[in-house]
Amino acid sequence: MSKAKSLTVQQVKAMLKSDEVFAFFDVREEGEFSIKGHPLFATPLPLSRLEPRVFALLPDPKTHVVLMDSGEEGADGRAERAAARLSQMGYANVSTVQGGLKAWADAGYEVFTGVNVPSKAFGEVVEHDNDTPRIDAADVQKLIDSKADMVILDSRPMPEFNNMSIPGGVDCPGAELVYRVKDFAPRPETLVIVNCAGRTRSIIGAQSLINAGLPNKVMALKNGTMGWHLAGLKVARGETKSFGPQGAEAAKFAQAAAADIARRMKIRKIDMAGLKKLEGNGRPLYKLDVRDPSEYAKGHIKDFRHAAGGQLVQATDQYVGARNATIVLHDNDGVRATMTAHWLLQMNWNETYILDHKPASSELTTEAEPRFPAGFAVPSPASVTPAELDKSLKQTLVIDLDTSLRYRDGHVPGAWFAVRANLAKTIPEMLKQQTGATRIVLVSPDGEIAALAAGEAAQHAGGLPVAILAGGLKAWRDDKRAIETGHVRMADPPTDVWYRPYDFKEDVEAAMRQYLDWEVDLVPQVKRDGDASFAVLKPEKHA
Repeated sequence: MSKAKSLTVQQVKAMLKSDEVFAFFDVREEGEFSIKGHPLFATPLPLSRLEPRVFALLPDPKTHVVLMDSGEEGADGRAERAAARLSQMGYANVSTVQGGLKAWADAGYEVFTGVNVPSKAFGEVVEHDNDTPRIDAADVQKLIDSKADMVILDSRPMPEFNNMSIPGGVDCPGAELVYRVKDFAPRPETLVIVNCAGRTRSIIGAQSLINAGLPNKVMALKNGTMGWHLAGLKVARGETKSFGPQGAEAAKFAQAAAADIARRMKIRKIDMAGLKKLEGNGRPLYKLDVRDPSEYAKGHIKDFRHAAGGQLVQATDQYVGARNATIVLHDNDGVRATMTAHWLLQMNWNETYILDHKPASSELTTEAEPRFPAGFAVPSPASVTPAELDKSLKQTLVIDLDTSLRYRDGHVPGAWFAVRANLAKTIPEMLKQQTGATRIVLVSPDGEIAALAAGEAAQHAGGLPVAILAGGLKAWRDDKRAIETGHVRMADPPTDVWYRPYDFKEDVEAAMRQYLDWEVDLVPQVKRDGDASFAVLKPEKHA
């Protein structure tokens, strides 16, 4: 297989400043990407998770792909290995970055820590440029105690809200806010407070309502649930209060607000013929349905992936992998698509459109999104059932390929944690420490990553047979088998994924403070970097 083309960091930097369409993927583990840093507009695509993630991030295999690793890995490094794997999946136009992240830093270019940095940096710029109104946790608690006329809207998806929320809050994710706010605050005298876990979705959510011309006083909860916790206030857990069907007054306000936003932002609407034209223009195209997940599941236009609008703005790099790509948004009536588009345009996604089309029932599907390029199939290696593995644990080297976070919270007793991309190094080391193993069994959440890793594991297994746990850890749990917890046997350090501040078992408050400080500090760093072209909308002054 031919070696991938090579680009200097100077060439990549110039590409980032241009209108060139390309995907810039960092193939290190997400934790390395976060902790050791990365270029602002590098998108995380860990080699260990490449096959299940790349097609959603880059549906057009003709797009130029640029791959970066640490730069200290040489010809057998992760960038070269990722290039070979992508080539096998039909991505033919692939380059690697000479010297990787080390060369990037040595050239004096900015290195950003954290995840979803473009979106989070944008949120901070929005607050800075608009002076988005904000309120401290202690002041919100006083308002709650005084039974003030107010509503607290949590702009995160339900699983996050359910995990930790502000007492009395209601779940209303970002793109739903303008769509539904009048159901929660029909009176203009009601104070509306928007919160998230930290800062970004509080700021973007509050500013969405302000941009939409909501007559109510709107404020972002400063530092979200983390700020609430740091103020010594008790968070609620297990809450499920959310929205119902949209009311008539909410619909009337939302439609008028969206029409006004579309006019001010000159948002382009297309019909199905316009969509066909975009499909044929040779530029990577992302077709995204921005509604609530339950609505999407009941039926959506074929080939439209789900990307709830608030999450798309909060973590654009999890959905759109190609720089300067074309994005087409769809919903039921244009409101949520318009509010999402108005943010994407401010983030410099200039080729963003709204599909203005009410599909007939015959145009809708409930089929799952395609996860792999045409022609690619997940291998079917030898497998063992939970019962078979349980009987032979003492003779088996069990390797858990899930994240270190989920390994910590539960794994097959005796299993080792290992990162898939490092198995060439760690399998021999694990076999030295677990003498007497007569076979290797790979475990992942549902068996898929284990199946993808089985071939490479067999190359380093010293002749031992390699199998996977059929159905993965889910099948093990469903079978009511014993579970072990903790970071007990670590072939790799727990730096494979980003640990949110509240994922830590100790020093949680310190992690929260560090995270919140990091978000605020992004504004000057983005300015130094110079690659972002954010154009923040200034709200119109209403009489």
